Amino acid sequence: MTLRAGTMRLACMFSSILLFGAAGLLLFISLQDPTELTPQQVPGVKFNIRLQQPHNDFPPGSSQDGDFKTLTERVTQDLSSRAPRGLHLLVPDQPQAHLNMGARLRPRQRRRRLLIKKMPAAAATLANSSAGTFIRPAPRVLDGHWVSLHQRQQERKRVMREACAKYRSSSSRRAVTPRHVSRIFVEDRHRVLYCEVPKAGCSNWKRVLMVLAGLASSTADIHHNTVHYGSALKRLDTFDRQGILQRLSTYTKMLFVREPFERLVSAFRDKFEHPNSYYHPVFGKAILARYRANASREALRTGSGVRFPEFVQYLLDVHRPVGMDIHWDHVSRLCSPCLIDYDFVGKFESMEDDANFFLRLIHAPQNLTFPRFKDRHSQEARTTARITHQYFTQLSVPQRQRAYDFYYMDYLMFNYSKPFADLY
Repeated sequence: MTLRAGTMRLACMFSSILLFGAAGLLLFISLQDPTELTPQQVPGVKFNIRLQQPHNDFPPGSSQDGDFKTLTERVTQDLSSRAPRGLHLLVPDQPQAHLNMGARLRPRQRRRRLLIKKMPAAAATLANSSAGTFIRPAPRVLDGHWVSLHQRQQERKRVMREACAKYRSSSSRRAVTPRHVSRIFVEDRHRVLYCEVPKAGCSNWKRVLMVLAGLASSTADIHHNTVHYGSALKRLDTFDRQGILQRLSTYTKMLFVREPFERLVSAFRDKFEHPNSYYHPVFGKAILARYRANASREALRTGSGVRFPEFVQYLLDVHRPVGMDIHWDHVSRLCSPCLIDYDFVGKFESMEDDANFFLRLIHAPQNLTFPRFKDRHSQEARTTARITHQYFTQLSVPQRQRAYDFYYMDYLMFNYSKPFADLY
């Protein structure tokens, strides 16, 4: 009898322990932050496009109520079914979604700031992800052009990531150093990081950043020397380690690129076909001394008159008589796109659309648009594909192939076509 009573007490105790354990597990789950149960966002800009009924801003040729409603329903349905990851679409009949997103964002930002403070040197590569950055464009009609610009960004970033994964697999595991961010300019007011790629609109982009920072009222008021030789804009490498990592993880990072051969010809025309007190004596003299047989004493004295084939010889020489320069260096070296996760990739060839789309995304002043004026040698025609082709026909087929190989990663990462049919 005593044995049976003891067995019953033991069974009751075991049941009580199980019940308390289950209750504790349920309590833990109910208190858990829901953001901890979801996977991390893909790094990059989250385009939070908000549809709303406009007052006087309808797509051209549409009737106000019927066409706008049809357009909204069609685009919303289409994006809902096949939107790229990172596009958060808010429609008027879902007001709660915006509130929920804001509620999820705040604890994640607090955790990110805490992680950055505690981040060891070896973990610096985590700082290039801006998963907590949400860019909300100013309210406007979600027309087809707006959607296509967003999809263009998704495709460019996809191509860039795939190229990096294939050819630069070790880069993502390296730590970000001040050297990697030495070409990145900082605009704190709108939380923008811009990587400067010379001959791809960089002068005008720095003008735009100065206006955004409140340093000038108009891009037209800023002189060339102020842009390039002033100290109004800070570079990211001037901040301490925590300042660099914090900005990389929370600011919107963007760069603009250009077709590599066209960018090279533009640099050559600017630096060697016009008087220049730096490039002629430093680069020109060394190039002429090494690659021009029987160069005149005057040419060797001034460094003027470098021809394009001589310039390309210098570029392709593994034992260059003088070092590389940012105006013709690879974008992959200038901006480290396989190490730094850029949120926005613009192209010189679609500058007006891309630049003004970006300005809308960061809530720039409505009257600020990307300037269209030519910064230097304004009377001279811009370097185009046709002009580029004329310069490259001065080279032999093997030279063109070697030049293409030199810029191969830039062609691949930014999805530019082969400029000549005989290239492989």
